[in-house]
Amino acid sequence: MKLFIDKDMIYDGELVLVNRNYPLKSEPLKSGMKSIDSQNGIYIKSKMAFMLKELLFDIGVKNEFVYVSGFRTLSEQRNIYESSIEENGVNFTNKYVAYPMCSEHQTGLAIDIGKRCEEVDFIRPDFPDKGIFKSFKCRAVKYGFIERYKKNKEKITGISYEPWHFRYVGYPHSIIMEKENLCLEEYIEYVKSFKYKEKSLFYSDINNLIEIFYVPFEKCGYIDIPDNISYTISGNNIDGIIVTLWRS
Repeated sequence: MKLFIDKDMIYDGELVLVNRNYPLKSEPLKSGMKSIDSQNGIYIKSKMAFMLKELLFDIGVKNEFVYVSGFRTLSEQRNIYESSIEENGVNFTNKYVAYPMCSEHQTGLAIDIGKRCEEVDFIRPDFPDKGIFKSFKCRAVKYGFIERYKKNKEKITGISYEPWHFRYVGYPHSIIMEKENLCLEEYIEYVKSFKYKEKSLFYSDINNLIEIFYVPFEKCGYIDIPDNISYTISGNNIDGIIVTLWRS
């Protein structure tokens, strides 16, 4: 079948890279999000919400977790950034709070989760490396989540270590990133070496052979993918799209 590619696709999808170098081109609408905590007004993308629910069920979470932050509008991100500068200073803020339009929270694909306690730090919630929290981190990749800002990746991501911040990138990308010890910035570059019609990246599980390749955007047009096959596409927010084919 023929799959039409246009420039807008570069800036949408589960694998978009959002940071200070690659800000969002437009702000996603809250209407496209699903509420996971109506009391505190926390929303995330619908597919992510489903997978998060499955993950929490898998590890047997009861009331140990609290959702701290999900989707943020531009005005919300701006207020958080400016308030943090006033309260904590520029150096602290730039370590832990993304500049407006450079925050993953504005995509609806990021969630901050903390330990339930009387007072939760909104900027740096407690996320212990033990018990149910460690189980969450270990099992998260199976459900398409990555620990976005790991130790020893600060120079690449531009953000300090944040064990509470998880990003949905989808399966099997999460598995590959964990196996290869790649942060999202590194993975986006890695996938570029698997270019459409030249070479593909393959990942196999018990049910599927999954093929991944990168399509650099040059102009609007069509690419060929097999008939009667499941697939997903995502822009990288830079210069092309990543296609994932699910072969039975």
